[in-house]
Amino acid sequence: QVQLVESGGGLVQAGGSLRLSCAASGSIFSLNVMGWYRQAPGKQRELVASIASRGRPNYADSVKGRFTISRDNAKNTVNLQMNSLKPEDTAVYYCNLWITGQNYWGQGTQVTVSS
Repeated sequence: QVQLVESGGGLVQAGGSLRLSCAASGSIFSLNVMGWYRQAPGKQRELVASIASRGRPNYADSVKGRFTISRDNAKNTVNLQMNSLKPEDTAVYYCNLWITGQNYWGQGTQVTVSS
């Protein structure tokens, strides 16, 4: 059983920063992809950033240059540093772990950016 526990998020003014963290536990194969998705009200869930255990980060165009994803393979953790936040970044952010076709999700954490 794989479990993802997220932390971080909250309310911040436009231009501010937040950091999200996610820790995975359970039976985790060493080759995997960890990432963050978000879902705003009335919109579909979308990929924000992802990083494979042996790969380079991948970012949505809307966050390139502002967000940075990082991971610690030994600890099975993934972080998302979010800078220069915009009101349109407001959403519930979900941690994701992909292992050979299996998708696992965190419970989600709210990020609200006020203008």
